[in-house]
Amino acid sequence: MTSRLDGLKGKFIQIKEPTRDAVSDTASVEKTVKDIITNVREHGDAAVREYTLAFDKADVANVEVTDEEKLKAVADLDPQTRGDTEFAIANVRRFAEAQMGTILPLEIESLPGLHLGHRVIPIETVGCYVPGGRYSLLSAPVMTIVPAKVAGCDHVIACLPPNAHPAMIAGCHLAGADHIYRVGGAQAIAAMAYGTDTIPAVDKIVGPGNAFVNEAKRQVFGTVGIDQLAGPSEIFIVADETGNAATIATDLLAQAEHDVRTRVGVVTTDRKLAEQVLKEVEKLLKDLPTAPVAGVAWNDYGEITVVEDEDTMVAYSDYIASEHVQVHTRDPQVTAKKLRNYGSLFIGDLASVVYSDKCCGTNHTLPTMAAGRYTGGLWVGSYVKIATHQWLDERGVAAVAPAAVRQSATEKLEGHRRAAELRLSPKQFAVR
Repeated sequence: MTSRLDGLKGKFIQIKEPTRDAVSDTASVEKTVKDIITNVREHGDAAVREYTLAFDKADVANVEVTDEEKLKAVADLDPQTRGDTEFAIANVRRFAEAQMGTILPLEIESLPGLHLGHRVIPIETVGCYVPGGRYSLLSAPVMTIVPAKVAGCDHVIACLPPNAHPAMIAGCHLAGADHIYRVGGAQAIAAMAYGTDTIPAVDKIVGPGNAFVNEAKRQVFGTVGIDQLAGPSEIFIVADETGNAATIATDLLAQAEHDVRTRVGVVTTDRKLAEQVLKEVEKLLKDLPTAPVAGVAWNDYGEITVVEDEDTMVAYSDYIASEHVQVHTRDPQVTAKKLRNYGSLFIGDLASVVYSDKCCGTNHTLPTMAAGRYTGGLWVGSYVKIATHQWLDERGVAAVAPAAVRQSATEKLEGHRRAAELRLSPKQFAVR
């Protein structure tokens, strides 16, 4: 069987190889999640409360955050944090509105009397999962809720773990969530998929989470839509001899501190730079407060690969299809145009992933585990449906009905043939 990597064999060497595989290292959670979903589907709020107590050590009688609690959470934000949150919301909204402006309805007359088109229809009810995680990620609700509101979704709800910092509730409220619920994990996904007496069933679930959340999204897909299945965070940096080792190492560790299973790597045409990056990472880890996380990610999943030329560098990056790809080359705009598989692209050494993670306006909910080969990340288009329609007058029927009648007869689908012929007068139709 041919591998995607076969064409690159002999064209690269690895200065540092990952020692583990973030995908296969995921513990089997399928059975646990299946049981949670079944219980929540059958017992609703009682099951949600049971799992919240078991997993989050919180006994939450009323899972919905009240209006008073929302206002208090916002009031308790220090002015700078609120200002920064609103800055991020404004930037994400501005970019989402510009994207929405490119998604246009369509009407054409394909043949005389045959009218085809599509409408851009907002999804009615969206559920946004807001992770608690190791840190309070204040940007998380901004990225999922704001585009939903820009898209025009009627109802946008947010679920977040009951022990999440109150600032996360404030972020959900400022971003525009219509309802906020204190429930996390697989039980939150199940509740949003099937509904309980308290939490409404939604049409689509978006937002990242841990392995249990991810598996729950996989299992409820079909009953509801989902944005994607997200694994641990990833960053790859594409660099030539002009790259700055200290900058590259800093950006790698910035992502590595997300999780001990973060995949971080560099692919470069310059061996000297590769060796310098390796030294810089080890030096920076000595005084990085998050080194207990970032260091494990680097040791287990870090990678530095040296290739023979830029074309091979581009091919290797496209093979990895990382969530984030930074371009640190002599002419980053030219290099960037050659790349095709990535979640989001950061062109030039001034464009750090952290800006997108927090507040610059592009969405940080992106494809991982090589899904960048076939999809992009969360965006305003994720919250609308492009639904086609058609209408015909007599000229249109005369143009398409004869072919539809003949094809139906060939396929021996008599009901189809009759429906196609019904709209056609005998004068207009003759079998040819």
